[in-house]
Amino acid sequence: MLSREVLGIVEAAALAAGRLMGTGKRDAADEAAVTAMRHYLSEVPVNGTIVIGEGERDEAPMLYIGEKVGRCLPGLPEVDIAVDPLEGTNLVAHGLPGAVATLALAPKGGLFHAPDTYMEKLVVGPDARGKVDITAPVKYNLSILAMSLNREVKDLTIVILDRPRHEELIRDVREAGARIKLISDGDLMPAVSAALIGSGIHAVMGVGGAPEAVLTAAAVKCLGGEIQARLCWRNDHEKNRAAKMGIDLSEEKVYFTEDLAPANELVFAACGITTGDTLKGVNYFGNGARTHSLIMAYQSGLVRFVDTIHLNREKGGRVKL
Repeated sequence: MLSREVLGIVEAAALAAGRLMGTGKRDAADEAAVTAMRHYLSEVPVNGTIVIGEGERDEAPMLYIGEKVGRCLPGLPEVDIAVDPLEGTNLVAHGLPGAVATLALAPKGGLFHAPDTYMEKLVVGPDARGKVDITAPVKYNLSILAMSLNREVKDLTIVILDRPRHEELIRDVREAGARIKLISDGDLMPAVSAALIGSGIHAVMGVGGAPEAVLTAAAVKCLGGEIQARLCWRNDHEKNRAAKMGIDLSEEKVYFTEDLAPANELVFAACGITTGDTLKGVNYFGNGARTHSLIMAYQSGLVRFVDTIHLNREKGGRVKL
C-alpha cells in the first residue's frame, strides 16, 4: 500500500534536513524536513489526515494534527498518517548519530490519535512478545526477557533516554545486572532495533513522547515485536485537551501494540539522516546523494532496507560502487 510513495517522502525529508547537520540550527533543520515532507505528501493519491504530527513541546514547524494532505480528490482512499519529519532535531543540529525521518500510513482509523504528552514505554522483540508486563517490576521483566532470548540478564542491553526522570529506572536496571545504553534523544529507532534480531539492543524502557509511541507501534508490529505504554500527564492543560479528544485519562491503562496501531494494512518507513545503529545517514557527493532507508508493509510481510543513490543530472550524475 503506497510503499514507494512513502519511501520517497521520508527520503526527501532526510535529504533536506541532512544539509543542516552540525550547523546548530535545530529549528531550521526541522523546518527543512517538514517543508520537504509536506511537498511530497501533496502528490500522494490519497485523502490523508495527519493524526500524529510534531509535538508542540518542540516549539518547531509542524505538520499539524488534523491537516489534510495528499491529492484530496473524490474517490481516493482515506488514510491516517503519522509523521515525524525529523526524529532527533538535536542530533542533526550537533552532528550526532541516530536522526531519522519517519512516517507511518494506515487506512482511516488504523492509528491511535495520541495526545501530545508523554508515555512510559516498554518495547521488546518477537521472542518476548506477550511475556513482559509494563506494570511489573523492572527485575521481573529483565528476567523474562533474558529467558525469552535464551541468555542471562547480564547479556542484555537496554536503551534508556538520559533524563533525570529515569534515575530510578537506571538504578533498577543496573541492580538487576543488565547493561544500559543511554541516549540523548530519539527513542524510536532504538525501539525498532529492539525488534530486529541481532541488533545488540534487547529492549527500550522509560518515558518518552506519546506521538512517537504510535510510530513505534507501527514499526514493531511489522517486525513482530511489542510495545506496551501508559500515559504520563505533565499538567492539567494536557489532560483537558486529551479529554476533548475522547482519550481515557487514566495513567493505569496499558496500551498495547494493537491499541496504538490496529490496522492490518500498515506501512512504516524511516530514512537515516545521521548514521545510527540501524540506518546510515545521508551521504552527499558532488553530483548527488545517497540514502539508506527501512520500508515495511505489515499486510505483505515485506521488510526492505533500501540503499538509494539520488543523481543530479545537471551536474553529470554518475554512480560509483
